[in-house]
Amino acid sequence: MKKSNNLNRIKAVLFCISLGMGLSAFSQKKEILVWDKVPDEIISNDYSEKVVTDKNRIAEDIRKVTTPTLTAYFADAEKSNGTSVIICPGGGYGMLAINKEGFKVAEWFNTIGINAFVLKYRLPSDLIMKNKTIAPLQDVQEAVRLVRRNAVKWKLDPNKIGIMGFSAGGHLASTLSTHYSDKVYIPSDTTSAKPNFSILIYPVISMQEGITHQGSKDNLLGKYADNETVEKYSNEKQITAETPKAFLVHATDDKAVPVENSINYYLALKKEKVPAEMHLYENGGHGFGLGTKGTNTSWPKTCEKWLAVNNYILKSDGYVFTYFKGNGEDGLHLAYSEDGYKWNTLKNDTSFLTPEVGKDKLMRDPCVIKGGDGLYHMVWTVSWTDKGIGYASSKDLIHWSKQEFIPVMGHEEKARNTWAPEITYDEKLKTYMIYWASTIDGKFLETKSEEEKGYNHRIYYTTTKDFKKFSKTKLLYEPGFNVIDASIVKTDNGFTMYLKDETKVPVQKNLKIATSKKLKGPYTKASEPITGDYWAEGPTAIKIDNKWIVYFDKYTQKKYGAVKQTSKGWEDISEQVSFPAGTRHGTVIKVSAAEIDALKKE
Repeated sequence: MKKSNNLNRIKAVLFCISLGMGLSAFSQKKEILVWDKVPDEIISNDYSEKVVTDKNRIAEDIRKVTTPTLTAYFADAEKSNGTSVIICPGGGYGMLAINKEGFKVAEWFNTIGINAFVLKYRLPSDLIMKNKTIAPLQDVQEAVRLVRRNAVKWKLDPNKIGIMGFSAGGHLASTLSTHYSDKVYIPSDTTSAKPNFSILIYPVISMQEGITHQGSKDNLLGKYADNETVEKYSNEKQITAETPKAFLVHATDDKAVPVENSINYYLALKKEKVPAEMHLYENGGHGFGLGTKGTNTSWPKTCEKWLAVNNYILKSDGYVFTYFKGNGEDGLHLAYSEDGYKWNTLKNDTSFLTPEVGKDKLMRDPCVIKGGDGLYHMVWTVSWTDKGIGYASSKDLIHWSKQEFIPVMGHEEKARNTWAPEITYDEKLKTYMIYWASTIDGKFLETKSEEEKGYNHRIYYTTTKDFKKFSKTKLLYEPGFNVIDASIVKTDNGFTMYLKDETKVPVQKNLKIATSKKLKGPYTKASEPITGDYWAEGPTAIKIDNKWIVYFDKYTQKKYGAVKQTSKGWEDISEQVSFPAGTRHGTVIKVSAAEIDALKKE
């Protein structure tokens, strides 16, 4: 072996020793030596590693690997449940596409809370190996053992170690999954090399004629491999009931590695009753990595869902929708969603809280937010004609404080109503602003219409820090028309108010926007409508996947709708969302997965 190779090994050994000082000294993208001494090694002074880098000096592909390593990417501890994946890049057993099918994949894994290790494994060569066929398997077995041995030190779960492979790396990953107990070298201890799961992306699986990738086969087994060896490394034929569960991805039009590789592996797993999931795409060819264009770009998201279902990643936060049904007489209803599109009832669509305050003891338009104190605070409409609103708080959306009546319009003798109250928390001022729509007889006569039974609303507000003492009620927004159902959210540039133009003649009945630098205003002139040719009310907004979505009650159609903000304006996505039947005027909030799980048990 060249002197430079020995020097690299010494550096890697010193680095591994430094790991004992703890993870604080351990940064991402550090290479860890797989072996102290590479097994069955042949010394060759004419054989040295070749690396091709991009303009940023990042390795794109590697050839002639002599020193196997793991490049570690540790996920944020707060986002991880200890799962780790060892990634085997592809390259036909002749090179490693280590960036596209290694480093970039590891970075993606980190975003979903998974620790990743990119394996730079030896590529079969008679020049430096006594048996080139088993050398890659030796490396991947020891890589799993290495990660499992260090699980406590690196804060990993030893029972959640997966193997992933692309193309020929998929063959190596599936070889490990079916040959993890093969005695291909003498390990230093009894640590298991068995992965807990495998992720195989357009994998080479078989060595059989007509289905294999010939280059991978020739490089690994040689051009004249006997039938016994071909059979042994055709991994679809080596599956047992003990083979780890698998997630497979392949494109039907793959001309390099036929899709039958994945299909046959899946069918063999199914026959042995091993859990498996497979996604076949119409197009994408070979080597699309994390996805290039078309439907294959969705596979990472699908894989994430599979990992979540199998408890390999922490469940992501979800959403809860607070709403009422009928006239609001039975109280608070809740629904949940994982993606903000499909909403499911909780508690079999029965009430979580029965109304007890106000003239009519109703619980209409329930608005819930999470405050700076960690509590959920809720306000609601208690009556058609009362001068106040209802209030209660909760730690978990299940157990609520004693209901209170807040007479926010009690000082206004001519106030006809107090409808659709909402709360927005000002983090900077540590203050809650409660706001609602009221009609005060004798005010804003220029927009009064008998078509609306004399109702002529404006938005009023009060502030509080503790829901015990409240500031004097003031006018918040006077847009020059009958306005109701305001809902305000914090944005990067200040605050955005979504509001309903209640004008009936000429008919509006749509949602508009006003903005302000400060929560208490002043707010701009209302925008053009963001909703379509239907009557809409009760807007509530939240940011999902960096896009604002506004949900609203299509009350004349007795269903819920939504619009999404895009670079071209507001897109109606009503046909993409589904809500429980009978959902009326609610609000959306983000909640933890644990809170949703608790709600599901009610």
